[in-house]
Amino acid sequence: MTTHPFPVIAPEPLSRVTYGTPKIALVSGGLGVYWGQFDGLLDTVRASASTIADRIEGIGATVTDFGVVSDPVDGAAAADRIRQADVDLIVLFVSTYMTSAQVLPIFKYGGAPVLLVCLQPGRSMDHANFGTGDWLGYAGSAGLPEMCVALERLGLPARSVSGYLDDERAWTKIGRYVRATGVVANLRRGRYGLLGHLYPGMFDIASNITSTYSTFGGHVEILELDDLRRLYDGVTDAETEAALTTVHRVFAVDEEADLENISFQARVSVALDRLIEEYDLDTLAYFHMGNSDDIYSRLATAFPIGATLLSTRGVPTVTEFELRAGIAMFITGQLGGGGTFTEGQALDFDRGHVELGHNDAADASITSDRPVLRNLEVFHGKSGGGASVEATVRPGPVTQFSIGELHDGRLRFIASEGTAVPGPAIRIGNTTTRVDFGCDPGDWTDAWAQSGSTHHWSMAVGHLAKDIEVLADLLGAEFRLVQP
Repeated sequence: MTTHPFPVIAPEPLSRVTYGTPKIALVSGGLGVYWGQFDGLLDTVRASASTIADRIEGIGATVTDFGVVSDPVDGAAAADRIRQADVDLIVLFVSTYMTSAQVLPIFKYGGAPVLLVCLQPGRSMDHANFGTGDWLGYAGSAGLPEMCVALERLGLPARSVSGYLDDERAWTKIGRYVRATGVVANLRRGRYGLLGHLYPGMFDIASNITSTYSTFGGHVEILELDDLRRLYDGVTDAETEAALTTVHRVFAVDEEADLENISFQARVSVALDRLIEEYDLDTLAYFHMGNSDDIYSRLATAFPIGATLLSTRGVPTVTEFELRAGIAMFITGQLGGGGTFTEGQALDFDRGHVELGHNDAADASITSDRPVLRNLEVFHGKSGGGASVEATVRPGPVTQFSIGELHDGRLRFIASEGTAVPGPAIRIGNTTTRVDFGCDPGDWTDAWAQSGSTHHWSMAVGHLAKDIEVLADLLGAEFRLVQP
């Protein structure tokens, strides 16, 4: 999960978990006969490849340059080396014309998705002074269709970005692939906890674990409340006091809050940290209805503080056994948008806003102010009561991201972009954010509900729909954009 284990009580509770960078293979191609015919052309290709490698590393990746493939023998040798390197993405620099035979082994045996990058040295040729060799340095577009056909005939997706070396439009697209590749790598290694049971009757969020594994990889760890109870029993008074110090740094405590319940939740938060650490979890989805005052029912109602602290640190911890919403938050967090657990709340037709939120926990890294701990006599639809988290996502661009499961087990990625805006909010210990989607609130609600989204999802800051679309492409998931 983390590059270095984090302590049970983080020194800086808002410091997020960090992950390793993806491994990317860069290989360049060109027709070998050109090198002897035109002095300097191979040097131009190598110089451009070096620039591309530096730019990709600057985005956040470890790049290995496998050199220039000049013929099919080079291609077969490069494919072997790339496969042994166990990379996450292959970037083929289509520098000039080349035959598909040169790179078919890389496509078929390289062992990673392929992105074709066709970046010429400059915006335009110097037509008055260029000769054939100079032109060939700009001729990647001559070979690009052949590369795409080769991928299609192998049954592989053809992905390409064309432009010039300093083309920021092109680099924005390449950056999406690099970041999405990192997310895919972390999903493949991810560990997702399920603690307790599904909220009774909430079938839209029920997840087929095999379908989840088929798309994301990773591992789903099935946990019992006994696992948490064992760790809770080991928490000392000193550790609880340290946790309370963290609570008062992160939260604003309402004057009517139940301090005894907050202390209890602080102790549970220490146990939750240990649960995450012991099972090396990247997300945790939990629920236990309970109907008595036994320790298990009390533990099940004491997650809001600990779940907020974990979510804020980049370990989504969500109620109602919502495995896929937790993974959606895990994804948006890695894309730089954080992620807070969300569902529909109400529609404000006077202001043209959709009000979104949920009870229990928040991601304090994306809230407008410190979350408030507000006491609730009862958690609606659940057992028990106590301190609950009230917060609002900060104003600005936001993205809703849901992972729906279709009738045949396939997953659908669903995204919608809008703007979080200020406005009145009810004070009931829930997260509440007003979003303007640029359309009638009823139209957005219908389109979102009919998209295949479950009634829970991740709300993240920033406009991330294009990043999510690229991620869906790399994972082989369906993508749907909801912008009525």
